[in-house]
Amino acid sequence: MQQFRSCVLDNFQIADQIYQIRLSGCELARTIVPGQFVMVRAGHQTDPLLGRAFALYDVVYDENDDPIAVDLVYQVIGKMTSLMASLKKDQFVDVWGPLGNGFPVQKTSHLMMVAGGIGQTPFLALAKEYLGIGKYGNPIRESIPTETCTLCYGVRNKEQFAGLSDFESIGVNIQLATEDGSEGYQGRVTNLAEKIIRQKKNAPDLVIGCGPEPMMAALAGIAREHQVTCLLSLETPMACGFGACFSCVTAVLDEQGGWDYRRVCTEGPVFNARVLKGF
Repeated sequence: MQQFRSCVLDNFQIADQIYQIRLSGCELARTIVPGQFVMVRAGHQTDPLLGRAFALYDVVYDENDDPIAVDLVYQVIGKMTSLMASLKKDQFVDVWGPLGNGFPVQKTSHLMMVAGGIGQTPFLALAKEYLGIGKYGNPIRESIPTETCTLCYGVRNKEQFAGLSDFESIGVNIQLATEDGSEGYQGRVTNLAEKIIRQKKNAPDLVIGCGPEPMMAALAGIAREHQVTCLLSLETPMACGFGACFSCVTAVLDEQGGWDYRRVCTEGPVFNARVLKGF
């Protein structure tokens, strides 16, 4: 992990109350992997005092194919994200990362990613890696390209869909759900995901979820019923991001069959759903 002052290279709105920001940082871009996150704090003021966690959306490369920056996607819901939405090019923020363990790389024939709300943010880089399009980490992580990559993405209404063209451009099969029926399947994204898991031909053999906790708990139950490996990226609020404050613990099943606690920021944020209490 490194802490540094990062320059805002771009910052723009991509959906209703959802923005994409590009932050400079060559070493961060070189080492971060899908599923990891960074903490961002306003560099010119102390309110809010603490940073906020944001998952890697993607790594940015220059004309020489050298990693130079990272893209983050965020939703304006509080003081820090409101402040971020006002940032202009060439302003600065404090950043520390990469943090967390990220997604594992494993062989799979059909990867299905299930996102609720702003939960699609860690999935673009993941999809690129599993499709053999993007390379991440130092040393670069080796992966075996998957045959099929599906994104099940659910929001309240169609104005909240963000980054669809980014996923479409790399060949991800996108399945949409809205609670109000304004686009795609009307209902919960987990119901849409279950329909795909139940299919007899080319059913997913790896499911990865990110979003509101009730959504992820429902997804874990569906995957368990159908005996599909399910990984979850938790969105637990955290204060420091590197394990010092113990504010982001979650209950997990230990090797002896009892319950223990793990820090989401250091032992996670990605966990196998079968070890999480309440999922």
